[in-house]
Amino acid sequence: MEDTQNKNQQQNNGAQEQDIGQLLKVRREKLSALQEAGRDPFRITKYEATHHSQEIKDNFEALEGTAVSVAGRVMQKRVMGKASFCNVQDLQGNIQAYVARDNIGEESYADFKKYDVGDIVGIRGEVFKTKTGEISVHASEVVLLSKSLQILPEKFHGLTNTDIRYRQRYTDLIMNPDVKETFVKRSRILSAIRRYLDERGFMEVETPMLVANAGGAAARPFETHYNALNEDVKLRISLELYLKRLIVGGMEKVYEIGRVFRNEGLDTRHNPEFTLMELYQAYTDYYGMMDLTEDMFRYVAREVCGTTLVPYAEEMIDLGRPFERLTMVEAVKKYAGVDFDAVPDTETARKLADEKGVHYEARHAKGDILNLFFEEYVEEHLIQPTFVMDHPVEVSPLTKRKPDKPDYVERFELFIYGREMCNAYSELNDPIDQRERFRAQEAALAAGDEEANTTDEDFLNALEIGMPPTGGIGYGIDRLVMLLTNSPAIRDVLLFPTMRTLE
Repeated sequence: MEDTQNKNQQQNNGAQEQDIGQLLKVRREKLSALQEAGRDPFRITKYEATHHSQEIKDNFEALEGTAVSVAGRVMQKRVMGKASFCNVQDLQGNIQAYVARDNIGEESYADFKKYDVGDIVGIRGEVFKTKTGEISVHASEVVLLSKSLQILPEKFHGLTNTDIRYRQRYTDLIMNPDVKETFVKRSRILSAIRRYLDERGFMEVETPMLVANAGGAAARPFETHYNALNEDVKLRISLELYLKRLIVGGMEKVYEIGRVFRNEGLDTRHNPEFTLMELYQAYTDYYGMMDLTEDMFRYVAREVCGTTLVPYAEEMIDLGRPFERLTMVEAVKKYAGVDFDAVPDTETARKLADEKGVHYEARHAKGDILNLFFEEYVEEHLIQPTFVMDHPVEVSPLTKRKPDKPDYVERFELFIYGREMCNAYSELNDPIDQRERFRAQEAALAAGDEEANTTDEDFLNALEIGMPPTGGIGYGIDRLVMLLTNSPAIRDVLLFPTMRTLE
């Protein structure tokens, strides 16, 4: 019985493939006929569209009876003898067109009836409302601007296969209007961030992507070879060290929004190529960065979402209320019941980790284990916006120590919905201390930590020239977009996420 079912399924699949093959063949035959008749649509170079679909709908009273032209993709078509309807989709949405033989001419109407769903057309005509109340364009001219040689997914079910959606984002954008809205909103988020910072005197800059020393973060870099110089180089993992060089050079407020590359795995929150924003401001500290971050998140939410109450998954995130502030020690004490202020040394910290089931490595010291406790016990509880402050020095190689607690540094991370949204420091500007931190990182690298930094001599030279007290911060732009668009995975906010190559 099972063999019979499998055989029937194979026969159905084969028949379906044969039907699709025939439909594709017909489309190419239609194109060939147009080309032979001297009406190749691919020779058309431009089309003047006066309005978009939503613009016509929003301004119907003013535009009723007015001649307009629209351009877009045919998504539906209903041929009814001497008159037909089609639905055209453009950037803003879709609009119906009424196409009658008596208005566009017999030859043009005959051509129109041969158009396929997916073809791109230009339509001129007057704005009117049908008897059923639908705002439409009464066509006086229809022009085929591009012939679609492929078949779109079935309209009413849309494109639901996530693998195909990510690999063929162009089809996803056509079939799923909410996807297009996500990326429109992403663009608006970036514009709002730039507007906020530009109005406060920050200057946007660009720094190298190909670098000899990929530092500024705990991550493995991608490596490549520069043929012209016969040198091995890396793709940057951070924007930090070059932006700090600009602070040394006297640029007091700088930021960069750009791609960084980390040789790591793929999951709902990570893509090896992602968008990072870092900003640095002279003569301020990590408290100044906290105030700026809290204010900027509220500003962007109001500009893009119209509110500071943002739905995400099953939660309502409140960006309008003051963000909670906890030290990492306080957070671990609150959620794990362990007070690291009372832990005297690494040996005691390891015993506590053994008792609590927190895995650590032989190279990990007390501060590393505190950070492991935080990751294990705390992160998942930080749903509403929370600044976690004062990290251990072992996990913060570029951060200024706290004067009263030198085992800790002036650093914070913002967490929302259990996810790190940004990472900020009072930047380390002591070149002697920085060299020691680099030595510790080199030792960690030698001990097997592939994410440890290596010594950057030119950066140390810049610090020796002199860097003022500085606050700096890095934002994961993709995670912010996920939050403000209520998207569950980073791939949903990347137009072209990293995918395994199909064999």
